[in-house]
Amino acid sequence: MLPGSPHPLGASCGAQGVNFAVFSRHAERMVLVLWDEADQAREFDLPARSGDVWHGLLPAELARPGTRYAFRAHGPFDPAAGHRFDAQKLLLDPYARELLLPAANAPPPLRTPLARVSDPAFDWEDDRPPAVPWRDTLIYELHVKGFTRRHPQVPEHLRGTYLGLASAPVIEYLKSLRITAVELLPVQGFVAETFLLERGLTNYWGYNPLAWFAPAAQYALADPVREFKALVKALHAAGIEVILDVVFNHTAEGNEAGPTLSLRGLDNAVYYRLLREDRRYYENLTGCGNTVNCAHPAVRGLVVDCLKYWVEEMHVDGFRFDLATVLAREDAGFNDKSVLFDALRAEPSLTFTKLIAEPWDVGPGGYQLGRFPAGWSEWNDRYRDQVRAFWNTDAGRVGDLAERIAGSSDIFRQRSRKPTAGVNFITAHDGFTLRDLVSYNHRRNQANGENNTDGHSHNLSWNCGVEGESEDASIRELRLKQMMNLLATLMLSQGVPMLQAGDELGRTQGGNNNAYCQDNEISWLDWSQAPSYAPLLAFVRKLADIRRSLPVYRRETFLKGVAQAGYKDVTWLRADGAEMSDADWQGTSLRTIGIKFRIPEGPNTRVLLLVNARHEALDFTLPDAAEGWRLKFDTALAASGAPAQTCFRGTYRIESLSMAMLET
Repeated sequence: MLPGSPHPLGASCGAQGVNFAVFSRHAERMVLVLWDEADQAREFDLPARSGDVWHGLLPAELARPGTRYAFRAHGPFDPAAGHRFDAQKLLLDPYARELLLPAANAPPPLRTPLARVSDPAFDWEDDRPPAVPWRDTLIYELHVKGFTRRHPQVPEHLRGTYLGLASAPVIEYLKSLRITAVELLPVQGFVAETFLLERGLTNYWGYNPLAWFAPAAQYALADPVREFKALVKALHAAGIEVILDVVFNHTAEGNEAGPTLSLRGLDNAVYYRLLREDRRYYENLTGCGNTVNCAHPAVRGLVVDCLKYWVEEMHVDGFRFDLATVLAREDAGFNDKSVLFDALRAEPSLTFTKLIAEPWDVGPGGYQLGRFPAGWSEWNDRYRDQVRAFWNTDAGRVGDLAERIAGSSDIFRQRSRKPTAGVNFITAHDGFTLRDLVSYNHRRNQANGENNTDGHSHNLSWNCGVEGESEDASIRELRLKQMMNLLATLMLSQGVPMLQAGDELGRTQGGNNNAYCQDNEISWLDWSQAPSYAPLLAFVRKLADIRRSLPVYRRETFLKGVAQAGYKDVTWLRADGAEMSDADWQGTSLRTIGIKFRIPEGPNTRVLLLVNARHEALDFTLPDAAEGWRLKFDTALAASGAPAQTCFRGTYRIESLSMAMLET
């Protein structure tokens, strides 16, 4: 074995063969293990060390694309000092481009995840990033497998795969919703936790990463790298961006009792945050047993290299960072000026990449909504909770609703950030689906095997009078109307809207609000439900068209409600037509509001939203309009299927728990 080069890290193919390089500061010896097609192993000491990188080059007759490999790291086993080296353990390369999961009948040495040398060649043709501006972005969060596993128009052998998601019927459907970006639940190589396997379950969502560079093999027919690239290429051709939900906060190795699979065996004291008072144990700021030590230069380099790889080699357009507060945790806690944030900002490959934070973790001071740097967007859970509270409970305040519709300036106006710093959502993978949000007051997670103690209890849901499924036509109509109310609020608010896949089709999980371990019909989208929810699907498409056609809903400045250039960008109205006063905003019982937008350009000069969360109808006094007000939509009429009058003057009868849009 030749000395090779310390860069790049991982296994890289060249004219002379394959170069292997791996970081470990505290190892005393590093061994490369290869397997041939007959599963015979051969071991080589990495012959060179440059700083803390061990490296060596094997000629092409010994290693090539398709070669399986792992490392054995020799060093001290001294948990009290943070070291957990064990030369008997086969360790996955942290830079592995392909992850091979062990087969059920594999011989004992191969009953561990292995890496495979990857061939990066792929014909991207004229692929270009869609480069959709934040203001025009409509995100659709989906699970690669669950979205197509039961899709009748996807060829059966492709269902649940990257290629299934790339199929023409799926892409045409996404385009019909005016989706500009799909946000994929984790597709970084992951494994299931032992406790789930013992229950006969698995990790369905994928938030248990092992190989950050490798596309999850679970969604591929044969070649995860090429098939994922084909997916990105197909979506880009349709003008749709690809955002990955990435998990850099913890790994599948868990706590001190977990398996040694990669980072723990390569250099535990570097890669993980350990308790200062007893380095045998891990800081658990994630709720998953361990916390990745992003404050260390080598770990920061690993994260940045990984993001560069997904952008440069895999052509993805953005990232949503799970438990993103962990990324900026330093000795004193969260630091919005952390070295990692600086490194991401300085990396040219990431200049035009969408960065989205889930702005919290479970550690002290973990909730950091609004504190991420300029250039980041953040999941806005206050939007979710306050919009839910307004429509589903009597506790919601109209002032809170107005603030969220106006772009959440109270959260994001610092550092000259824009409304697009907030990613607004009503539902996401974690929690009730939209249909369950209006069908259940209480979670039903018994299938998870945790005695229904897991998942959120503070759902701000409302079952509309009956818990669970109902054949009562009036209940079903009310639920449909509530779903429309929530979606209309979302799509017509300032900020970046995110839909959860299947909500527009009435997807249900039977009340399970934590289906992370349900790789079955509980989680998979049931496309056979589509005809029953055709009005809802049509309504979502209409909302998407309205948002696209009216720039007033895609602003890059917050709504202010003050006169500028002779007009107000927004006017907030009481039901009697008068403008809201300070006393009105301070009240807690007001459940009705009108929102009048002035549009300086375009065919319409004014748009009016009427919002009524009361349980009684009322007559809303309309502003004067010479030609009257034309009805654009009314959720009460859309839910019931009743015919609509088209032009109104004087007043508009807004039904209970409904929302209407008029224009002039």
